[in-house]
Amino acid sequence: MPTKLHSFLLMLPVILFSLFMPHMVKAESDNNAYQASDITRVVMLGTGTPFNDAKHSGQSIAIVVNDQVYLVDFGPGAVRQMDAARKLGFTGFPGNTTRPTFLKTAFLTHLDSDHTTGLPDIILTPWVLGRKEPLQLFGPPNTSFLVNNVLAAYKSDIEHRMKGAQPATPEGYKVNTTIIRKPGVVYQDENVKVEAFNARHGDWPDGYALGYRFTTPDRVIVISGDTAYDEEVIKNYEGADILIHEVYSMEGLAKRTPDWQKYHQAAHTSTEELAKIGNLIKPKLMVLNHVLYFGAGEESIDKEFRSFYDGNYVMGQDLDVY
Repeated sequence: MPTKLHSFLLMLPVILFSLFMPHMVKAESDNNAYQASDITRVVMLGTGTPFNDAKHSGQSIAIVVNDQVYLVDFGPGAVRQMDAARKLGFTGFPGNTTRPTFLKTAFLTHLDSDHTTGLPDIILTPWVLGRKEPLQLFGPPNTSFLVNNVLAAYKSDIEHRMKGAQPATPEGYKVNTTIIRKPGVVYQDENVKVEAFNARHGDWPDGYALGYRFTTPDRVIVISGDTAYDEEVIKNYEGADILIHEVYSMEGLAKRTPDWQKYHQAAHTSTEELAKIGNLIKPKLMVLNHVLYFGAGEESIDKEFRSFYDGNYVMGQDLDVY
């Protein structure tokens, strides 16, 4: 008869897998509920905010369709989070994530630093490791200014690699930037149709803060970007299988000073407002992203949101996979 220690050792791989495998949302028996897909997967590379929080890396979401990767936002750590996902069991990234040359297409919601400080990383790291093609980057006005100044800042590095003994591809560090000047379809290939829409993020004017709607062969995925509650924005969420939306804690906000309260209420979406959106749109899965806790714990905001919303949702965490 096996000993308790022997039984524990037999179960240890299963225990470790359950602890460290990126979170996968379970399929529901209801045909109208969220179902996992072999074609389209979403990897939450980073779910953080401007707050310096080691548990939540910088904003970045990878949508993987038929092994093609489409990146939305690139806060700090985005490229290395891809390797972290691989090490935790995600097999959807093509090739070897220690050489992320597959990273060729990216979309930017807006120019806030917590969404953009990984730009040198997504330009240069895949190039240094062998990417041959320019990065295709889509974003709001002034995205070109950001890109050009990053390349200027790293001019010495680029010239050293290009002219020195290190092998380097001549095109892989370049960026083809497309400025999104109006809402609508901004990109399309055999895997996805990507539509941009205006978000309502504080003082950013129309067109400078965006959300994105991805239509794949079997999914509609909507990423809100940073936005306040607005009925015109919400229209773009209709029919979403997965709605990835920012949110803030009302309990936490109440502890902030009046000036910060005023700003956040004009720039972000409260738990109550997001629940109102969810109850109207009824996505198969709601993912709470870019969560502004303001000192409130996860259990607190989870309880707060649940008090308003009875649909299917998860609190987005780094390296979750949907």
